[in-house]
Amino acid sequence: MFTAGIDVGAKAIKVVVLKDGAVAVRRLGLTGFEPRESTLKVFEQALREAGISRKELAFVVATGGGRKEVDFADGEITEVGGAAKGSVFCFPTAKTVIDVGAEEGRGIRCDSAGKVVDFEINEKCAAGAGAFTEAMSRALEMPIEEFGALSLKSTQAIPMNAQCAVFAESEVVSLIHAKTPKADIARAVHDAVASRIVSMVRKVGVEKDVVLIGGVARNVGFIDAMNRSLGFDVIVADDPEYIGALGAALVAHESVSHGRKS
Repeated sequence: MFTAGIDVGAKAIKVVVLKDGAVAVRRLGLTGFEPRESTLKVFEQALREAGISRKELAFVVATGGGRKEVDFADGEITEVGGAAKGSVFCFPTAKTVIDVGAEEGRGIRCDSAGKVVDFEINEKCAAGAGAFTEAMSRALEMPIEEFGALSLKSTQAIPMNAQCAVFAESEVVSLIHAKTPKADIARAVHDAVASRIVSMVRKVGVEKDVVLIGGVARNVGFIDAMNRSLGFDVIVADDPEYIGALGAALVAHESVSHGRKS
């Protein structure tokens, strides 16, 4: 039996196909300016890789901010629901999930079944999400991958006071003109994002184990900043950007198993 989960995010679309409840295929593509067309393209690529047709899918569940674009889905769940479900599947001891994507950060407390107990979302300012670090890496004229790694070479902590991505970029430019080492600037940026995310997560309560997911979880500089801000190491998923889609696919599998669709 095949089921699928589709996570339509602000920057990327993630598709996970399960065969009998186990991951068979993962596929990612950019959302772009036409999210519906992009979703169909990534979805069809995943099906081809799995060697199946749409008719062979027993159930499809959509999640993410653009889940309404998946008009062919059989059901949908919220972003926090998908994140909690997928995280606990991968890490059964997870109690807190930190999900940081391109435009949002989420703090989620969940139970052992992967159900959401409480959550907070930072959706008002890019300074608490991946778009902020990408904007700052552009200001330093370097790829985001190099930007994250560079922050680990910092020798001093420099506070970043701006609460807005626009003003923060001006602050970065000022630091550059002051000949502040780029590694220290990179650390300041990651520390600022981590501080805002951790403040948000503390509102729902931080209970170990803590799992970090979302595309920003691939940024080694952000992971380091999160660990220092929390005072302990988070668990990072191997494929952090797919966890929401995995959660949706698991819900699809359970829907069929429980007889909601045959």
